[in-house]
Amino acid sequence: MSGPQAQVAARIPGAAALGLLPPPGAVAVPVARLADPRLLGELLAARAARQRAGDPRVHATVWWYSASAVLLAPVLAGLAVGRPLSARPADTTAYLGRGGLPVAAVSAVAGGDPAAGLREGLAAVVPALAAAARMRPRPLWGIATDSLANGLLALGRALGDVPAVTALAGPLAAAVGSPLPAPRYVDVEGVRFTARVSCCLLDRLPSGPTCLSCPRRAPAERRVLLEDSAARVPADLPPAPRPPGPAGR
Repeated sequence: MSGPQAQVAARIPGAAALGLLPPPGAVAVPVARLADPRLLGELLAARAARQRAGDPRVHATVWWYSASAVLLAPVLAGLAVGRPLSARPADTTAYLGRGGLPVAAVSAVAGGDPAAGLREGLAAVVPALAAAARMRPRPLWGIATDSLANGLLALGRALGDVPAVTALAGPLAAAVGSPLPAPRYVDVEGVRFTARVSCCLLDRLPSGPTCLSCPRRAPAERRVLLEDSAARVPADLPPAPRPPGPAGR
C-alpha cells in the first residue's frame, strides 16, 4: 500500500490488526457503495443464511459493530499520529473479507476536515443500513460511537499514550454532532475501558457470547469482569490516569 495512509500506518505498531492494511484477497469496494440499501440487504441476507437465523436487525447490528470499527480506522489513526486523513466516502475504500465483512479501509486523501468527512460517511451508511434491516437508525449511531471510542483506545495502547489519544474522542464526536452520542470511558484499577453506549446484539446469534462490557449486564457484574480484565493487562501497558482526589493532590 502506498499513499498518505501508508505513512500513517508506518507509525502505528500492529497497524494491520487495526484495519489499516488491506490483507491479500480482500475485495475493494468504494465506501460510497455501502450507502446502497440493496447491496447492504444482500450482505445481510447472506449472513443470515450462514447463521441460520433470520432477524435482519440482529445481523445489521452485528455487521455494523465490526464494519464501523474498520471504516473509522483511517480517520482515527490519522488524528492519533497528527496526520489527518479524509473520512469522506468518495476518498475511502473498504476491503471486504469472507462474508462481506470489512476487514480494512484505506483513505486516499490527506488533510481535510476529519469530523465533516466522518459525519458525511456515517450519514450515508447508517440510514442505508437501517433501511436494509428495517430498523431505527439510532442504535447504529450508538454502535458508531463505541467504535470511535474503541478505536482511539486501541490506538492509544498501540502508541503508548492512552490518555492523550482517548482525549480526542469527545471533541471529535462533538464536532460530528447529533445524532452521534458522546463516547465514554471508565478507568478500572488504572486501566481504561470503553463504557459502551450500545449493544452489539452478538449474543442474539447462535452460540454468540455476551461481551465483557455489555451495557445490558448488571453494573456490579460488569465491574467485577472489568476488574478481572484489568488485572490481566500486561504490565508494560501505560495506565490510565486516576481521577483527582484528596489523596492525589
